[in-house]
Amino acid sequence: MKFLLDILLLLPLLIVCSLESFVKLFIPKRRKSVTGEIVLITGAGHGIGRLTAYEFAKLKSKLVLWDINKHGLEETAAKCKGLGAKVHTFVVDCSNREDIYSSAKKTTKAFLPAMTKNNHGHIVTVASAAGHVSVPFLLAYCSSKFAAVGFHKTLTDELAALQITGVKTTCLCPNFVNTGFIKNPSTSLGPTLEPEEVVNRLMHGILTEQKMIFIPSSIAFLTTLERILPERFLAVLKRKISVKFDAVIGYKMKAQ
Repeated sequence: MKFLLDILLLLPLLIVCSLESFVKLFIPKRRKSVTGEIVLITGAGHGIGRLTAYEFAKLKSKLVLWDINKHGLEETAAKCKGLGAKVHTFVVDCSNREDIYSSAKKTTKAFLPAMTKNNHGHIVTVASAAGHVSVPFLLAYCSSKFAAVGFHKTLTDELAALQITGVKTTCLCPNFVNTGFIKNPSTSLGPTLEPEEVVNRLMHGILTEQKMIFIPSSIAFLTTLERILPERFLAVLKRKISVKFDAVIGYKMKAQ
């Protein structure tokens, strides 16, 4: 009973916060500068990682690029240097903890501890819409993306609990992206996204310090519905969304 009374006492605050959020929708947020900032990008040898590196290079950030594919990594680095950025590359297998720690010592020495000590930094997690809504026959993929979203949310809450306000967090959650990882994907939520579109939204989200980036934005609405709608209705709704694909085949290198 006491808990319910405490919740009721929070209603005025809920109204104020809701009005504040509504007003902010009409006020463009200033984009922060990342000129001269050290930006570490994993998977920089292809796809979204490569395109993100290009965008940070244009903004004159200092780039540290990781990928397991040495050839792809070198191609990305060359283009970034051509855009005027300072670049350091490391061939890293991100599934190998020792490889990660070894490369970290050569670059930033430490990640989160150094950020929290300096109260400065930004951690971006690349997840997926499949980290919020499950998709049949993508069990392993959805599980990993749910974990990524959970990492982002927990990290965000821990930083808030420690009152570390200078370290920002962002999580990217797009629908199907045309990287070749999944063959012939389709859904009624919209066409398959092109990597360039996703990276444009990602960069805007990072520079305006958005916590969660859904592409398309309708996915945010769906995640809310999943929490409040009856299970039977949800089953019908998911059939209407009609997620389809032929196979999971891995990544492809897009011709430059």
